[in-house]
Amino acid sequence: MVGLILTFAIAHSGLAALRIWAEEKIGARLYRVIFALVSIPLAVVLFIYYFNHRYDGIQLWNFQDVTGLHEFVLVLSAIAFLFLYPATFNLGEVAAIQKPQVYLFETGITRISRHPQLLGMSLWCIAHTLWLGTSFALTTAIALVSYHLFAVWHGDQRLFKRHGEAFLALKERTSVIPFLAIIQGRQQLVLKEFVRPAYIGIAITVVIFRWLHPIVITAAANVNW
Repeated sequence: MVGLILTFAIAHSGLAALRIWAEEKIGARLYRVIFALVSIPLAVVLFIYYFNHRYDGIQLWNFQDVTGLHEFVLVLSAIAFLFLYPATFNLGEVAAIQKPQVYLFETGITRISRHPQLLGMSLWCIAHTLWLGTSFALTTAIALVSYHLFAVWHGDQRLFKRHGEAFLALKERTSVIPFLAIIQGRQQLVLKEFVRPAYIGIAITVVIFRWLHPIVITAAANVNW
């Protein structure tokens, strides 16, 4: 599993590092298509392997009979997804229908954390590792969070390379640690910014994922990985 995560990390962050150069050579849309064609299949492999081996290794703990734990894991997972996919505001750019751009986000959930994906992945890993209690789940969680910590540094480097002083100014007004910039008075939380179609769409997606979860696990079990 660590090997699969490392492979994904090299491909995903490696292609991200090449974005400026690649967009100059082949254009932003074609780059996005290539990025997706590489990253998405690797992510799917990760999910399938995780589902099929989640109970491998040593059973470190088993809290599944604890009253309320299942509901807690569901809520924590839902919150995790709200942080994992908050910047996907323009689906046209994601699908390369419109020209993909690189933005300096400072609204909505990015006021809470400049890198909400790190927070989302950490919450997802805590929820699933707490529920599964296996050494495989714990190892996966450590590897995923470690990669996202690297991605925070790598992402900041790429934003600085593209936006220069504008990013440094943004960095001063935001924080990676959730709510830290708000507590320190460097940022403010504007609740009305969360009332937008993108967040509603994410919330609907979370509900759909919950419904599909047992279906996906059953489908993954049919793949002999």
